[in-house]
Amino acid sequence: MSLVYIPALIPLLLKKENEKGSPLTEEEVISVRDSATCIEVASDIAFTMAECRGYFDINPEKCWDEWRVLRKKGLDSTGDK
Repeated sequence: MSLVYIPALIPLLLKKENEKGSPLTEEEVISVRDSATCIEVASDIAFTMAECRGYFDINPEKCWDEWRVLRKKGLDSTGDK
């Protein structure tokens, strides 16, 4: 089973950061993750959902580390530059 965030964490975090006007702190990233809506689905369904969305979301258990990497790459909500 896998957790799928709806909407995905990447656009949620981008929105919060844009609203704030500065980089999110670790605590803010964790807060967004913890308050976001998610569902638990079979792993193959989660994979198909990500393929349909066009990108794979960050791992909620490693959201701070993965968010920092994405920010350094300057990615948008779809994981593209």
